[in-house]
Amino acid sequence: MKIILDECLPVRLVRDLQDHAVTTVPRQGWAGVTNGALLKRVEPEFDVFITMDSNIVHQQNLTGLDVCLIILHGPNSRYETLQPLLPQIRESLLQAKPGSVFHFGD
Repeated sequence: MKIILDECLPVRLVRDLQDHAVTTVPRQGWAGVTNGALLKRVEPEFDVFITMDSNIVHQQNLTGLDVCLIILHGPNSRYETLQPLLPQIRESLLQAKPGSVFHFGD
């Protein structure tokens, strides 16, 4: 499964998902690209987009989206805050389908 992590997430999460092909928005050269344009770039190349931007579901039309979104919620984006969500993230990857949206955290 091809996964991309949003630029707001700690890079250390890449190694925690090493059973998959994982990269980050900055590694793709897409840092600073706004959500709508970013989703258009992500869709044809990746199966899953992981972000902390919970507004994405309200700001973007997700109808017909060809990628699974995993939205993490928490007080900050530090690795120590998000690391406890990894079991849920891994489980959701087993169920990931284009257009599905998962929310984890506070």
